Order: sequence, then C-alpha cells, then structure tokens
Amino acid sequence: MQTEKEAEDDASPEEYVALSNFTGSGSDQLSFSCGDRLLVHAKPSSEWWWAELHEVIGYVPAGHLRQHEEEEEEEDASLEDPWQDEEYFGSYGTLRLHLEMLSDKSRTEAYRQVILSNSASLRNKVMMDLGCGTGIISLFCAQLAQPSVVYAVEASSMAEYTRQLVKQNGCEEVVTVLQGRAEEIELPEQVDILVSEWMGNCLLFEFMVESVLLARDRWLREGGVMWPSSAALTLVPCQADSYYAEKMAFWEQPYGLDFTPLQPLAQQEFFTKPKFSHLIEPDDCLTAPCDVISLDMYTLQVKDLEEMKGQFHFSAEKSGVFHGFTAWFTVHFKSLETGGATVELNTGPYSEPTHWKQTLFMLDRPVSVYAGDSISGTVVLRRNPVWRRHMTVTLQWNINSSAEDTDNCQVGTKSFPMWR
Repeated sequence: MQTEKEAEDDASPEEYVALSNFTGSGSDQLSFSCGDRLLVHAKPSSEWWWAELHEVIGYVPAGHLRQHEEEEEEEDASLEDPWQDEEYFGSYGTLRLHLEMLSDKSRTEAYRQVILSNSASLRNKVMMDLGCGTGIISLFCAQLAQPSVVYAVEASSMAEYTRQLVKQNGCEEVVTVLQGRAEEIELPEQVDILVSEWMGNCLLFEFMVESVLLARDRWLREGGVMWPSSAALTLVPCQADSYYAEKMAFWEQPYGLDFTPLQPLAQQEFFTKPKFSHLIEPDDCLTAPCDVISLDMYTLQVKDLEEMKGQFHFSAEKSGVFHGFTAWFTVHFKSLETGGATVELNTGPYSEPTHWKQTLFMLDRPVSVYAGDSISGTVVLRRNPVWRRHMTVTLQWNINSSAEDTDNCQVGTKSFPMWR
C-alpha cells in the first residue's frame, strides 16, 4: 500500500499565481513578485509551502498564492470579493468580537469621555456612528448629549440586535439604525459629526478607515467634525527574551538533545509574520518610542492608503539584545468646547492595556546593542493590491555603534505580511 508521504512525493507540482510581492528573508525562502507563476511541490504546513520559480526552489508563504485555473471564469470568481466582506462582516455578526471590544474599558471609556466632555456642543447636532456594532457609542450620544439624531450604521447582521438594544434603552427617538456598507447607505441629510472606531492592528490593518474616508467625503458637511481627529503609529526597538526563548532558543537542547537543525524552520514559522496581541513591558523598550506615521483624518485621502512610509532614528538608552520592533497606535479626539481638552486613546505599553495590545516584528536573528548606539531606518505599510484588507509591513534598519574602538554598522531589512 502506498503511504501518504509516498503519494505526496509522487504528486505532480501544482501551479499557483502570486497575489503580491514577497521578499524572502532567509536563505531557504523564495522571493517572487505579484503575478509570478510558481510550481508548488509540497505543502509541509498550512502556512509554508515548498515551491519553484525559474528553477530556484524555496519556502513560500501560502497566503500569498492562489491556485492558477485554466478557465478565466474560475479565475474571476476567486477574486470576486477582494474585500472578503462575507468573512469580515460575518465575524462582526457574532458576539465574540463585540465582547472583546466592549470589555476593553480603555477603548470604550475613551469614546464615552469624548461624548460626555463635548455634550453641550453636541446638542441638536446630526451625528453618524459608522461601524456602530452593538451601538454603544450611539447610546452614549443619546443618553449623555442631546443630538437631534444619530445615524448608527452597521453592515453586519448585528444591526438587527442593535435596533433591539436601542429600543430596550429608550433611545429609538434619537438613534436610527441603518444596515449596510458605508459606500452604499443613503442618509436624508449631511452630518455634523462623524464618529467611528475603525482602528486595527498597526492602526490600518483591515482598512476600515477607507469606509470612514468615503463616508466623510459623502456625508460630512463642510466644517464638520471627525472623531478620531488624528492618529499616529508608534514604533520602538525592543527586547523579546521570553518570546525568543519560547520559539527559537527552545530547540537548542530540549531534554538534553541537540535540536538546532529545527531553528531555521522555527524562524520561518514564527518570525516571518508579526505577532499580534503582544504585551511589551516598558523595560523591554531599548529606546524612547517615536511616531513614524501620522494621519490627519480631515485631509487623508483613500489613495494615500496604498503606501505609507515613515522614518525613524532611535538612540539606545541602555545595553541589551535587539530582538525586533514593537508597534502600537494613538488616536486623538479634538474637543468641540472652547479650551476643552483633547481626549487620547493610547494603545502602548505606558497606558492601560487595550484589546489591540501591541504588534511585535521579530528580526531573523537578535543583535546586541549598547547604550548610545543609533538605530535608524524606514517603515513602509504597503496595501495588498488584490486583497484590500491585507497589507505588508517592511522594516529597513541601520545600527551604528557608538563605541570608538569599533566600526560596527549593521544593515537589515525584512517584510512582514499581515493577513486575516
């Protein structure tokens, strides 16, 4: 009887088409460009496949490929939902994500504080709560201020329950729930305030922000208010000793045996994609953090989302092991009151934890740095040209030693696909 492994070895290679560029960061990884046709020889894991391009063989991330079909109709069908709306909105039609968001007190109280501190200025105003979910922000508006109307817009099936919650809390005369995408809904009037909780990992991931910008351009009256009003992505070089030990150093001598040949595979499996929901300790920050990308929600355009680039220059405040970069974001809500304070929601390690936590980008290999060393470079957020909720984060860095008796300059670059 032929074994499963023998059958796999005898199987003919399958042709796949690259959906986006990939720059292999290890010697066993295969680089390719969007549109390239690759022959997949084996699928050793769900995330990494063994493929060939131009007679060169290496590992490729499975999420970057789709199977090539001879018939154009089948090819078109595979791309008919580049926004993956059924999956995306389907996830917001269940309670799991809403429980996570509503349980995030830092997030929810920030929006509540914005409404409460601006309640006088919201009187008789027309508001839109875009992507309202269970309607918590709309309910805050109705109960804490006196707007003339709040249009609560939700594309997922949760909208049916939102209507019940609005009625249950006695707010049906103020809050009108509209089910539909922001690009498709119709309002009877323009709005004075557009509020939304659109942020994702690394600020932009899943790109709900595009829907906010389209709603702004269509429905926000001239001089109207955007909440959040501005946003920033923050970066810091960091240590990640426990994560490195768990995923990489573990293979050095488990149970007294040498498993180091598995370390290259571990690096490909665990460090190629960013680590979501990471909680960095302030002591693990090797330098002071800095904002690398800033957004003005009044002037930001949809076309600007295709590629965003930021620069950084850090100076190490202490000696340590540079394992990678940690990213988080901050948003600000401009006050409508004269002399009123701006409300800030900060998802970084110096504030109360949020459900976003932080995002960790691991280098292939750790680097020792010393107090006074400089770490400079660029970060690029590049939107996937096909799957519109996905993006790739590319980091390029230079490390210059401050020691007079060394000529230590290290250069590196690495791209991280961010996929749902």
